[in-house]
Amino acid sequence: MSESKTEVLVGGIVLAVAIGFLVYAGKTTGMTRAGDEYTLSASFRSADGVSIGTDVRLAGVKVGRVADIVLDPGTYRAKAIFTVQEGIEVPDDSAVAISSEGLLGGNYVEIMPGGSPFYFEPGDEIEFTQGSVSLVSLLMKFVSGSEEDTAQ
Repeated sequence: MSESKTEVLVGGIVLAVAIGFLVYAGKTTGMTRAGDEYTLSASFRSADGVSIGTDVRLAGVKVGRVADIVLDPGTYRAKAIFTVQEGIEVPDDSAVAISSEGLLGGNYVEIMPGGSPFYFEPGDEIEFTQGSVSLVSLLMKFVSGSEEDTAQ
């Protein structure tokens, strides 16, 4: 009889730890909804490394995520629609860039705030953008010693 009580107790502990891991994983990956969000969009020449769910950061802090990314057939540019947490106002002269976490890290969308006293409204498009930089093309330019296109 004492063995069955022990088995039930150990099973309950294992179940509680598993639920704790699921809650922790949901919070750290952004799967849980932290609160209300509003959408903004931006158009990039190249959006390599960005997909649905990619982090949107402001000053290194995650403030949203990429909700959708589509090709604009008229301009042949990648249009990213992303969310920003409610209460975080983005000045209307801000820029958006696709940045890399490091040499081997992934990419994220970085909001670089401007100094305007006016803010974007939900659904607005940010005009000032910088697409992702291809590490392979940079290495090829370095290896070949090409100096063209380095003064951009």
